[in-house]
Amino acid sequence: MNNAFIIGQYVPGESIVHRLDPRTKMIIIFLFVIVVFFANSVWSYGLLTVFSLLCALTTRIHFSYILKGLTPVWFLIVFTLLLHLIVTKEGEVLFRVFSYPIYSGAVAQGAAISLRFFLLIMVTSLLTLTTTPIEITDAIESLLQPLKKIKFPVHELALMMSISLRFIPTLMQETEKISKAQASRGVDFRTGTAKERIQAVVPLLVPLFISAFKRAEELAMAMEARGYQGGEGRTKLRELKTGRLDISVYALFAVVVILLFIIRD
Repeated sequence: MNNAFIIGQYVPGESIVHRLDPRTKMIIIFLFVIVVFFANSVWSYGLLTVFSLLCALTTRIHFSYILKGLTPVWFLIVFTLLLHLIVTKEGEVLFRVFSYPIYSGAVAQGAAISLRFFLLIMVTSLLTLTTTPIEITDAIESLLQPLKKIKFPVHELALMMSISLRFIPTLMQETEKISKAQASRGVDFRTGTAKERIQAVVPLLVPLFISAFKRAEELAMAMEARGYQGGEGRTKLRELKTGRLDISVYALFAVVVILLFIIRD
């Protein structure tokens, strides 16, 4: 497994999370994204962190694989922390870096926002790690079913979103492959002025776009060869069903939410 970028990749398995109804996973993740913003204390963030780690561990996917796969977003997390340290000027001065004061409020807010960002990315990435593209498409289509009454193209939207998610790791792998090929030809992406770096990226973008269009064309031809004509009249090999395991997960998440509102400041 290539763990350079895990968002969009699927890891086969028989864990509890793998066996959940994909609609359950989507609803829980959607609610988790909302609930995270209600955390405002060490205990509330600790509760959400424990819940997130528990979810990651129950997938039976090596946690080191998940962390390494989040490497591309670590820059954003660190940047968010540093931005708060520079901009926020609340609380007492804890220490100085080159005579620049670092406030206690800046450290607290920066740590909270960075942790919130990390939890959101890690939990949402578990969806694609434990759910196949077909399951994601079926789940989105099922959840958006009421919109069909107003002639909204639910199936097409679900398919488009599913394909987009799966193209992320593919494009990342293509980018890495092309950048190594360009580097072997003497192209330097890391040194030089800003203008020179931008010019060096052009040889990377052109073949990347060509490769993306080629893959899209191949996918379109494959779907056409299999007689794909949209969602009308299509039947499903596996019908989505909410079982006892899903109900148990809803109950567990409800307990977590209740505890969060009890212990928050």
